[in-house]
Amino acid sequence: MNRENDHLKQLGHSTQYPTNYAPEMLETFENQHPDNDYWVELLCPEFTTLCPITGQPDFAEIQIRYIPAQRMVESKSLKLYLFSFRNHGDFHEDCVNIIMKDLIALMDPKYIEVVGLFTPRGGIAIHPYANYGRPGTRYEQLAQTRLQNYHL
Repeated sequence: MNRENDHLKQLGHSTQYPTNYAPEMLETFENQHPDNDYWVELLCPEFTTLCPITGQPDFAEIQIRYIPAQRMVESKSLKLYLFSFRNHGDFHEDCVNIIMKDLIALMDPKYIEVVGLFTPRGGIAIHPYANYGRPGTRYEQLAQTRLQNYHL
């Protein structure tokens, strides 16, 4: 039996859904290829949160793309973490930036970007984009380039 992943609390256990914003739900596992640069893409089409002003539900697909370093996010813990936004009130832009910053604190990736494709409400769709590249590395330049060329 693989003892390296014994610290994972969510995977393989009964699911307990959080009722409030819960970054402590996030868990990682060791990247088996830290010397390789490669993309991990996580598409989360069932994200929900609440408008902090009206309390109305907002729906989105959250797209997370990252180049891992030593640690990677475990997908069930990510699902539970994203579910924790269900009763949490934040603007769309805040949700995307909070998710990105929580994942940076968790994994310390080489590069990460988070997109929120929120469904229209009141006739307007909002699609915030945030990214990060490790300072002082080529990934910092990658972040600047991707941000400058976003939607070009």
